[in-house]
Amino acid sequence: MRRYLIVGSGVAGVSAAQTLRRLDPAGEVTMVSYDPFGYYSRPGLAYYLTNEIGEKQLFPFQEKDWQALKIRRLRAWVSRLHPAEHRLELSDGASLVYDRLLLATGSQALPLGIPGADLEGVVKLDDLADARRILNLCKRARRAIVIGGAITALELVEGLRACRLQVTYLLRGSRYWSGVLDETEARLVERRLAEEGVHILPHTELAAFQGQRGRLTGAVTTTGQHIPCDLAAAAIGIAPRKELAAAAGLRTERGILVNDYLETSAPDIYAAGDVAQIVDPLTGEAALDTLWGPARRSGAAAAQNMAGEAARYLKQVPFNVTRLAGLPVTIIGRVGQGADQDVAGIVRGDSETWRQLPNAIIVEQSYEVNRLRLLVGERALVGAVVMGDQTLSRPIYELVRGGVDLSSCREALFSSPRPAEVIGEFWRSWRAQSET
Repeated sequence: MRRYLIVGSGVAGVSAAQTLRRLDPAGEVTMVSYDPFGYYSRPGLAYYLTNEIGEKQLFPFQEKDWQALKIRRLRAWVSRLHPAEHRLELSDGASLVYDRLLLATGSQALPLGIPGADLEGVVKLDDLADARRILNLCKRARRAIVIGGAITALELVEGLRACRLQVTYLLRGSRYWSGVLDETEARLVERRLAEEGVHILPHTELAAFQGQRGRLTGAVTTTGQHIPCDLAAAAIGIAPRKELAAAAGLRTERGILVNDYLETSAPDIYAAGDVAQIVDPLTGEAALDTLWGPARRSGAAAAQNMAGEAARYLKQVPFNVTRLAGLPVTIIGRVGQGADQDVAGIVRGDSETWRQLPNAIIVEQSYEVNRLRLLVGERALVGAVVMGDQTLSRPIYELVRGGVDLSSCREALFSSPRPAEVIGEFWRSWRAQSET
């Protein structure tokens, strides 16, 4: 009987456990995690903050689902990994031995490295405990500031506004999410935030937090401006939890380096999810993803290899549907705009591939709240941002993923005042031909 050990209870770890149980019903599967809440939807935390879903809806599994999996679950902190001995050491001194090990340790929010960051009222949105803490603080808070960029920062802004707080959003750069959105897209989001009562301060960087009796009372910018607040939420980026692997001598960079089979540099040890740094076929570089879909797929692929099936994992074109200031937004492929001053590295719900600067011509179609930006390469679409109407999201994803030759409609895309109609008609024709 083979002994499988999974470190981490997020979507990558659970997907691996499900796959292992299917492929090896007799195998011994143990999942180790220090998270007191276990497996829940991290993307759902944004909707929990806005009271659109209840806490119970964050949990995909009930106890009967765990029982059906027939795995052993341990709530424990892993202190050391001994690859040569095929052994994990827990913080209480106990040890676990394995035949195959999966590291699905995820990632964690980067701290704000400024004075006063430890005051009560300075928060992040990294897990369910953070979300509970924010909602509790909102009961007595009136004024909040949000620092950071990308999706999580906006989730915090909207969550705090839903709690009826006055919200000021600080941007170090000139506009929101400048590494992914172009200026028109960013201004559309900012305008909608302003309509919701959010005060946006661009070119603003914090120097310190101020407090009394251990509680936050305000913040001071690098220019000396004082901003009164009793809650401050930061989303400046995340870091993969690679410390366990690095201390054990596994090859790491920003995350744990793996090959196409999710194998690390140590025999019988695999990595998946946020912590795994995998070569992106679009760029040829090892990249990170913090998207739910890739985490689930990489966990399943790692489990296939752990069970003895040779399953090559190829990163797919990054695709994420999110909501920015109440507006549905889909980001596909490479849409890069360069550096983003408001985040360090990668954030949750993010892909490093998005920020790659493609060699492409941009085609745009924009209305008041509906906007389409297509990045057209020499032969095929390489990326897109779809804001508002999502009719074309899936068709465009299929075209980007398939590297479909656009030669027959390329000229029309560039000359038509309605490129959305051109690409939609091309997709319908392509699908019809593919199905015959």
